[in-house]
Amino acid sequence: VLSHLFSNFEVKKKMWSSKNTVTILFGNDQITCLASIINGRQYALVTYSDGAFEDLTKSIIAQVGKPLITVKDIAPNPDRKLLSTQSQRFSDLKELPELIIALGGGSVIDSAKVFSAAAGNFEKVERYLKDGEAELTLSAIPIIAIPTTAGTGSEVTSFATIWDEEHGRKFSLAHDKLYPEIAVVDPVLMLGKPHDLTLATGLDALSHAVESIWNVNANPVSARHAVAAATSILANLPKLLHNLDNLELRHKIAEASLNAGLAFSNTKTAIAHNISYPITLGWGVQHGIACSFTLPTILRSLIGLGGFRETALKQIFGNNLETGAENLKQFLASVEVGHRFSDQGVSETDCKKIIDDAFIGERGKNFIGSKESFWEAAKQMGSL
Repeated sequence: VLSHLFSNFEVKKKMWSSKNTVTILFGNDQITCLASIINGRQYALVTYSDGAFEDLTKSIIAQVGKPLITVKDIAPNPDRKLLSTQSQRFSDLKELPELIIALGGGSVIDSAKVFSAAAGNFEKVERYLKDGEAELTLSAIPIIAIPTTAGTGSEVTSFATIWDEEHGRKFSLAHDKLYPEIAVVDPVLMLGKPHDLTLATGLDALSHAVESIWNVNANPVSARHAVAAATSILANLPKLLHNLDNLELRHKIAEASLNAGLAFSNTKTAIAHNISYPITLGWGVQHGIACSFTLPTILRSLIGLGGFRETALKQIFGNNLETGAENLKQFLASVEVGHRFSDQGVSETDCKKIIDDAFIGERGKNFIGSKESFWEAAKQMGSL
């Protein structure tokens, strides 16, 4: 049965491609290089409004001058209505910026991608989301992405998540034009981030890494990035959670998040993320938790996968993937994340609909396994 489930992918195992166009500047205090990066271009600044970001904004202005516009009312899960309002502000400018600086977490960088594509007209984005034929109307204001958390990897992907809370939906804006021009990854900016944010973003990065492996779009290059990311997160995230001001550990997790971003920039995510979206929308479970609690169950469901994907998973979790799934469950428990749907407040009845819908969606179709094997693994691990 297992050989039948995975045989369709064996014929394609020697066919793959890899792409990433982002220039990466990684290291402590890289943010001080902004003046040479911007090189006199008129820019927009997208960031948050709290105290730490006010100080960073002042530092950027001191380096490169005032922005044409600052957008700092960014929501944790950027919603369609707010993004439309924010995009309108660009149309009120006498001229559009030549560049967008995105300083913040994934929500900031994703919002910046929407503003880049809209160029003051959010209807362009909505038309593209509804009708891919509208892609020629998309704009592409260059983006300098400066992540201040280690999790989303958005600084090296061409995707942005758009939420529609009114209708309980989530969209993915994806286009090659939306790769940032440059990613400035400065671990110093991640110092002082609180425990819960560090945990959620770290687990999001872990999810990106392994989701890129059990993916129909996986390739050997993405797998190498994923293995590097996941092994580092499993080894170093618990240490960091007990020592939040350790710059060396921040550096390791920032590099792991970057590797995870490079991995799934080629593949997009898969079933764990598709399961997570309604749980975030309907139950308010933070994204990094919602997309990671099912990872042990999914790993267990893939025993017998074969090929470079299984090799990659064994490099992370050991040669016995059944034991690896149990160890991953214990890892989550050690950071106080339960692996059961009920741990997230989701009933078995709701769980069935969520899973059925998830396997139908785009990210579900990226998954190399099957719904049947997932259900069997869930029963074996007591995940419901």
